[in-house]
Amino acid sequence: MKGDKIVDILKSGNIVIPIYLLKNYKKLNIKLEEFIFLMYLYNKGNNRVFDPSLFSLEIGSDLEEIMSMVSALTDKNYIKVEVRKNDKGLMEDVISLDDFYSKLSLLVVDEANKQNSKDSNVFDMIEKEFGRTLSPIEYEIIKAWLDSHISEELIKEALKEATFNGVSNLRYIDKILYEWGKKGIKSKKDVLENKKHRNEKIEEKESKKIDLDIMDWDWFDDEE
Repeated sequence: MKGDKIVDILKSGNIVIPIYLLKNYKKLNIKLEEFIFLMYLYNKGNNRVFDPSLFSLEIGSDLEEIMSMVSALTDKNYIKVEVRKNDKGLMEDVISLDDFYSKLSLLVVDEANKQNSKDSNVFDMIEKEFGRTLSPIEYEIIKAWLDSHISEELIKEALKEATFNGVSNLRYIDKILYEWGKKGIKSKKDVLENKKHRNEKIEEKESKKIDLDIMDWDWFDDEE
């Protein structure tokens, strides 16, 4: 299946590919054309009648390409062609996607475990800094940050800011994150740039204050 043919298939709208699968298809360790064909079968539903001629007609690939992809996906344990009895009691070939669903389930679980591991690092980090166990409400606040796509890196910087100011309170950290969000601060680099800019403004203000003090000085009274 050539690249331009794949584009035509997708443009036709006959194949709907879930965003999750589109983002993770490389983890399936299959070629792009095999993935498109697998999604075609996925859209058809499990245990559909095995009809290579129909597949060839609907996705615009020749019969040889279809059989080649069926063979490849079978070897990689994504599909099986099985003989089953239909409603009329007749034997027919069907394509089973059970193995694909099993692999997909493992992929989802693996991603969930990675996310949970990442999240637990954030919780552990804050508990260690506070020196106590977080309350259920505090867990919900942190989860809300993560669900809002606030990075672990930025949460860590907000925690540092709160600790520096002697505050061990999630509401205070939440306020820091909120203010940073309004300023477009999304990373540690942004935090450092903001601090640098703030310090430069303070230094400039102090410098102007010193200049004004010099100008207001009563030099004659000082000499006496």
